[in-house]
Amino acid sequence: MAASAASLNPALAGIDSLFSAFLPSSSSSLLPLGVAYSGGADSTALLLAAAERWPGQVQAFHIHHGLQAAADDFVRVCESVCAKAAVPLHIVQVDARHASGESPEDAARRARYAALATAATARGMQGMLLGQHADDQVETMLLALSRGAGLPGLSAMAVKFERGGVTFYRPLLQIPSAVLREWLVRQRIEFVDDPTNTDERYTRNRIRARLLPALAQAFPQFRATFARSARHAAQAQAVLVEVALQDLATVGDPPAIKALQALSPPRQANVLRHWLLQQQATPSAAQLDQLLHQVAACTTRGHRIHLKVASGHVTRLGSSLCYSNVAASAR
Repeated sequence: MAASAASLNPALAGIDSLFSAFLPSSSSSLLPLGVAYSGGADSTALLLAAAERWPGQVQAFHIHHGLQAAADDFVRVCESVCAKAAVPLHIVQVDARHASGESPEDAARRARYAALATAATARGMQGMLLGQHADDQVETMLLALSRGAGLPGLSAMAVKFERGGVTFYRPLLQIPSAVLREWLVRQRIEFVDDPTNTDERYTRNRIRARLLPALAQAFPQFRATFARSARHAAQAQAVLVEVALQDLATVGDPPAIKALQALSPPRQANVLRHWLLQQQATPSAAQLDQLLHQVAACTTRGHRIHLKVASGHVTRLGSSLCYSNVAASAR
């Protein structure tokens, strides 16, 4: 007898949709597969859906940051759910302390992905599922807008990306968090609520608590429309990267100043941003504007360029630009 719609795990639809796009013939090449499992509602639904879709081929990886007293309780819930689902569980200890001036959230995220990639590789896995959902995607876009981000930021979270030789997938980006939570409650499946998620000192939590309810009231379909906008931004960014690669082949690496000046200012900005990113330098909007101004003014042999960008400097070396990373050379 077919299962009723109410009993079907909604995360299954996300998994099937994602892998029909990336692996239309068979998902067997992906297996075995890891799931980043926090113990929260979203990753719990994802873990159980993956275990149902690929029995015996899924393992759970729980990141233990050790940053809050409830962390050991999270582990106990994860152990209980995994035991009932017959899914192996691996506890991965991570030091997520951030350096001075560094965002705690960014530091924790980088440490988490690095640890997941290392743990997955050690167990012969090349793929890992992540539980970010439609609400997370909207929050990411709103954060990007609040910071004046360009297309990379407005693209929000990618459905698929790679870190440390492991491919990460986000199957739930089209599914609201409430849908996943409601299914778990109906099925009486245990999950945890991270107490830090209600701490409005964090911008993302303020967005979740204040803006999302207002958006739902004013624009009931906002999750779907925001997701569509993110896909459009990602497609446009992909085109800009293609153009940048073509222009970089023309202007050279490092870029020749005269060849840069032959491009329109928007294309100059695009290729210079791409070139700097290849040097592990992310220019601010003000730094990029100043660099464009310096390139435009560079009409004599003696014109000097020396501009601070990220942790290094863009300088003129003969007829070309040069980037020196001070932080990298000091290591």
